Amino acid sequence: MKKSINIFAAGAILAMAASCDLNLVPEGSITYEPGQQLITSESDLNGFEANILACFRALDYGVYDIAPDVMVDYFNATSDFGNQYGGIHRVDETFTAGDYDVEDNWANPYAYIKNFNIFIEGAQSVPEELKEKAAVARGEAYTARAFAYLHLVRHFAKPYSANAGTDLGVPVVTVYEQTARPARNTVAEVYAQIKTDLDSAAVLLAGVAGEVRAQKPTIDVVNALYARYYLDIRDYANAAASAMKVINTGKYAVSNTAEDMEKEWTYDNGTEPIIQFYASLSEGTGGHSAYNNTSVDPERGFYLHPYFIPTKKLVEAYEEGDLRLAQWFNKDTYPSLHTGSWFNEKGNFQYYTFVKYFGNPALYTNVPNSAHAIKPLLISEMYLIAAEAYLNAGNADQAREQLNVLQTRRGAAPTAATAESIQNEWFRETVGEGLRMSCLKRWGQGYAERTAQDAAAALEVISTGPSYAAKSMAASDYHFQWPVPTYEMQTNLNLVQNDGYAAEKAE
Repeated sequence: MKKSINIFAAGAILAMAASCDLNLVPEGSITYEPGQQLITSESDLNGFEANILACFRALDYGVYDIAPDVMVDYFNATSDFGNQYGGIHRVDETFTAGDYDVEDNWANPYAYIKNFNIFIEGAQSVPEELKEKAAVARGEAYTARAFAYLHLVRHFAKPYSANAGTDLGVPVVTVYEQTARPARNTVAEVYAQIKTDLDSAAVLLAGVAGEVRAQKPTIDVVNALYARYYLDIRDYANAAASAMKVINTGKYAVSNTAEDMEKEWTYDNGTEPIIQFYASLSEGTGGHSAYNNTSVDPERGFYLHPYFIPTKKLVEAYEEGDLRLAQWFNKDTYPSLHTGSWFNEKGNFQYYTFVKYFGNPALYTNVPNSAHAIKPLLISEMYLIAAEAYLNAGNADQAREQLNVLQTRRGAAPTAATAESIQNEWFRETVGEGLRMSCLKRWGQGYAERTAQDAAAALEVISTGPSYAAKSMAASDYHFQWPVPTYEMQTNLNLVQNDGYAAEKAE
């Protein structure tokens, strides 16, 4: 039986230019029967490859970063946040398997995995003159699939441990079958598939050298994902080695001046991205608008109406002179509006707002929309992985060396390498990147408080109560494993729900 798939029509776009400066939005669909030859021309291959890149790009920023970060101790919901990301921020009885943000984090990756699977199979059978190019594109698809499964297993399963062989992970699907209803594989099996995909990508992309802001997967991207993978499975020697492979290329540099920070975090033109996908004014951008929600006032100019603002713990984590505090946090450059009142007007700083993703001026018209080119992997994370892995492998000197590189370049005081100092640097460096939840799980930690900034609390700008500013989560809290979404449970009776959540099976 032929099946319709939402993937690029053969020949839908022209050959990709060297700069990848093309519209990468998938258009239309084709009919597909497993085993049929999908790619018969270079334009077919270009179209399918563009779809793979577009799907990979769509796996980061937005709900993938915001949902896990507002769940933990980074942000307070404002008093008029309109229940945006409400359930996952409160993490109380209102956070259920019906949560839309959770559904997006499950359904979208699986939709993209479907396309990766079809292409990985289809690109094995191409005309002779396209085999070399198709092999590289398959490497890109394997890389993207590994990225997708890492995201899924980090959020919907328990962390890798001695029980990984029995703990439930997520379904591993590597062959497209529309009628299949796969059960959940174990955590160990999911990570084994990630390793298999990365091993395949490493072979196929071995000749694709990395470069700053590469718009496609390279061997450096593969090594960066190896570093994440090995850190998760507690293979610290290989985690450090993989991170150092990227660091030692010397191609990527952590910004160490105000000017370089602005290039990186405002204009998408920095030296930190190991991969930075194509973006344009019309498509391809990623956003974090929940932290800004920018508008324009005739008298004040740009102003913020954020749904979330930084906690006291977050803003006090930085020293004066830390470049991240100056670049990523707004004092009174942009005023804020809450429930009809103005705050942080020029010369009247009251509380910090978070503007790490304020918006690249080239990617918006009139009003900043937090749009940026999507950067799934940055060199700063490699320093953090190397430091954590070296320390856990018993090499404190190397851990300190890598930690100090990051700290010094950011304008922070260098410290000894301890579990606490490395964890604190993860907290400061990766805010907004969606990594905090997976870090806490890996360390076996919860969080003790979400105390608001003093002025924000006094001015009643934030939501208060046991599920808001007073929220805490123990490391054992079952919410650290997100629920399998209701729709998935109702349409696939082979799925088992995570502990603590209603099964919500179809009758």
